[in-house]
Parts: sequence; C-alpha cells; structure tokens
Amino acid sequence: MTGSIIWSLVLAIHVLCMTYWVGGSIYSTLVVRSTVGLLDPGPRNSVLLQGYTRFFRGLYQVVPFSLLSGWGLVFHEGGFAAVPWPVNAMQLLGLVMAVVFILTVQGPFRRARRAMRPQPALFDTLRSRTAIMAALGVLTILVAAMARGI
Repeated sequence: MTGSIIWSLVLAIHVLCMTYWVGGSIYSTLVVRSTVGLLDPGPRNSVLLQGYTRFFRGLYQVVPFSLLSGWGLVFHEGGFAAVPWPVNAMQLLGLVMAVVFILTVQGPFRRARRAMRPQPALFDTLRSRTAIMAALGVLTILVAAMARGI
C-alpha cells in the first residue's frame, strides 16, 4: 500500500513538472508575445525579458525533477528494456526538450540579459525555441496517450 502511494506521488510530481514545462511554453509562445506586442519597444523588451527570466528560473527546477521522476518510474517498472516503446519515446523527447532549454538559456537568453538594448531578433529566437519546446511537449503528451493502451 505504501509503495503504491509513493509511486503515485512520483507520477504526480512528473505530471505537474510536465504541466509547467509544456503549459508554460505554450502560454509563452501563443499568449505573452502577442500580448506585449501592444507595448512600445522599450517596455516590451523589459516585460519579455522579465517573463522569460521567471519562466526559465522555474524550469531550472522543473526540468531535473521531470527527468528524475520519469527515470524513477521507468526503473520502478523494470528499466528501459521492460517498458513499452512509447515510454522510451517520451524519454527521448524529454531529453531533446531539456537540450533545447539548455541551449536556449545559454545562448539567446544569456545574450538578451547581457545586452543594454536587446534586439528584437533575440526575442524572436527565444520565442521560436520556446515554440519548439511546446511542440515537443505536445508530441510527448500524444505519445504518452498511446502508451496508455499498451
């Protein structure tokens, strides 16, 4: 009984982490950028930079927890060889999302934070990278739904 409660909590942590990661990426891509387009360039860049800073700060905690909780669930089921192919596909997609996040933070986000006046192209790059994370996250959710019936 206690073991099943613990693994249910691990699954809940995993789902909550992925909700923040995928939902935040979708929100950032579809809502925030179009909303701040109503602002003048100076305030727009400031708001975008503050928004990305807060979102990425959360991802610094969420990404490791989502990967570790996913690996914990896989090893609880007997390892990567014992789980169905959609679970391994989710693993691969999660790692690709993590790489996109790290490359985004270490590249265009770092340049935008260090710039006196970040160029709009940097924010376009941040938006496209966040859109890639969102698309990969949606694909991961679709793969997870396929794993349900296996």
